Amino acid sequence: MKNTNNSWRLGALAAALLLAGCANMSGIESQVGMRDAASVGLAPAKAAAFAPTTQWWRDFGDEQLNQLVDIALQGNPNLKIAQARLARAQAVMEVAEAARLPQLNGSFDATRQRYSENGPYPPPLAGAVRSSGTLQLSAGWELDFFGKNQAALDAALGSAKAAQADAEAARVLLASNVVRTYLQLARANDQLAVAQRTLAQRGESLGLVRDRVRAGLDTQLELHQSEGALPEARQQVEALQEQAQLARHALAALTGQGNREVARTQPSLAALKAIALPAELPADLLGQRADIAAARWRVEAAGYDVKNAKAQFYPNVNLLAFAGVSSIGLGRLIEAGSAQWGVGPAIRLPIFEGGKLRANLRGKAADLDAAVESYNAAVLDAIHDAADQMTSAQSIARQQAEQRQAQASAESAYQIALQRYRAGLGTYLNVLTAENSVLAQRRLAVELAGRALETQVALVRAFGGGYAPAPVATASR
Repeated sequence: MKNTNNSWRLGALAAALLLAGCANMSGIESQVGMRDAASVGLAPAKAAAFAPTTQWWRDFGDEQLNQLVDIALQGNPNLKIAQARLARAQAVMEVAEAARLPQLNGSFDATRQRYSENGPYPPPLAGAVRSSGTLQLSAGWELDFFGKNQAALDAALGSAKAAQADAEAARVLLASNVVRTYLQLARANDQLAVAQRTLAQRGESLGLVRDRVRAGLDTQLELHQSEGALPEARQQVEALQEQAQLARHALAALTGQGNREVARTQPSLAALKAIALPAELPADLLGQRADIAAARWRVEAAGYDVKNAKAQFYPNVNLLAFAGVSSIGLGRLIEAGSAQWGVGPAIRLPIFEGGKLRANLRGKAADLDAAVESYNAAVLDAIHDAADQMTSAQSIARQQAEQRQAQASAESAYQIALQRYRAGLGTYLNVLTAENSVLAQRRLAVELAGRALETQVALVRAFGGGYAPAPVATASR
């Protein structure tokens, strides 16, 4: 009867402690929600939706560009930093996984000690100096009844997946920057060709004016006008050579080549192929971008952090065991009588913690809200980016059509003005005016061609840049 009463009292005490440990979590919840495709006006996904390939830059058909991007993806320091962050996140995930498994530790302690004559030990130990030792294996296993360790593992897994997506986003950004810089070099080369052609053309005009001045058909005014156009053309050539060299330096930095020459052949916009463009923004845009995937995984990780914070309100239950030998006098350490062992449960639960657990839960809930809003912001920025690039691409195509007509008219007007001047029917000022119009149109043609290709790069990046989620090792449940 006495044992029954004691068992009942122990059970009641355990229940009371358990109830005391389950602190109040009410009123602490996430206050925001994630935006979906419909809420931001994206069209339903279609089978023919635009999805760039992983190596989309090869679609431009330039082997030198392909080699530069490959070199950059192998040796760029910023990309290696992102990969190092991924490795660290995966290591944290492995630490969280280890916390769910039984732990086994070995220990050996040896002590040389004088025992007090007035202590608990009787003679001959009292007042003696002896050696003592303990050789022991200790085991522990936390029984995850309330899912605390599993939530920590899931949060670490979400962070690892976010780091993986960040690494892919860095890869897409690096490839885009290399291609954009290569296009800037090609545009500078084409603009330089226009400037050099203009310089040669003005040199020919100067010869013509000098001949007419010597023949008494023109005055010094026309000669000075013609001579003044040459320094301007030479200045344009020099400025464009500077731009081309700066673009080469940028390519060398992006590819990790330092001060080496990376573009052995001079690229031209005309040699690059155009990439097919989408007609609308599909819903699966949100699944094609690495930055959105990373934000989504951070939301998931933050959600599991909240779950872990709630599990802190409940008891920790551990199974503990040890076995080994211990003796006073190392010579007797391995004798049978020195054996010792123990096994039993250990329960730890919060009873009064001054509101620390509720404060921690509020903090994790706030982190979750921040992660959700960061995801929403990433979604809106992605749609804004993609919509802008699509609008620019369509507008540039229309501008190019108009520009081609304007250039054809300007070229014709220049030829007529030049013929009239040679025939003595017009002034050199008319020739200069027509020539300036031709030059402006030639520059604009190169500018629009460069913008068209750069906008295609920006659009490819806005649509994910060929992002494909890489598998991250998942832990067993």
